[in-house]
Amino acid sequence: MSEKKTHQPEEAVKKEETPEINVTEQQPEDATQQETIPLENEDIARQENEETPENEDITEDTTQESEGTEEEDLTKQPTATDWHDKYLRLYSEFDNYRKRSNREKIDIIKNASSQVMKDLLPVVDDFDRAIKANESVEDANTLKEGMALIQSKFVGILDKNGLKAMDAIGKTFDVDHHEAITEIPAPSEDLKGKVVDAVEKGYFLNNKVLRYAKVVIGK
Repeated sequence: MSEKKTHQPEEAVKKEETPEINVTEQQPEDATQQETIPLENEDIARQENEETPENEDITEDTTQESEGTEEEDLTKQPTATDWHDKYLRLYSEFDNYRKRSNREKIDIIKNASSQVMKDLLPVVDDFDRAIKANESVEDANTLKEGMALIQSKFVGILDKNGLKAMDAIGKTFDVDHHEAITEIPAPSEDLKGKVVDAVEKGYFLNNKVLRYAKVVIGK
């Protein structure tokens, strides 16, 4: 007997040959990466949580330092004793300044005439020489000339230092410059109420009355 050969279609054969693929066994690599990334994020978060206490300690230290500086500033405020010491120092400095100023004023007053005295020394020397020369001089005219020169030199020195003689004769009587001693009948009509004679000259020092002129007034 002839064997019957059964011919199956090729498509069926191919289906039998193709292996079955297990979908559950092969997982994509992306999934593993997605699982590892959250783990890394958890580690970073854990480290940050562990580091936060150090930051808290730092903030506590800074707050304590700021409170300490504020307390120090409060303690550095001046007390009543400090103000009292400051007042005593200022008072002593002012008192020393006042004493020094008064002493300088007294020295200026005492030494104000030193320059005038220095200028008058040549006149004193002239008088000494004139007295010594008078012992051997017999001519009176020579003595008169010598005395006139000394007197002129003396007046020039006084004039240089601001002293000027007051011209009172023939002037109208002025209480600001003259001191009346007596009254006499006026020699003429135009001398009534005016200075007829000056018993003692008056002087100005730097345009201020240094001495009033003692005068005789005509009436």
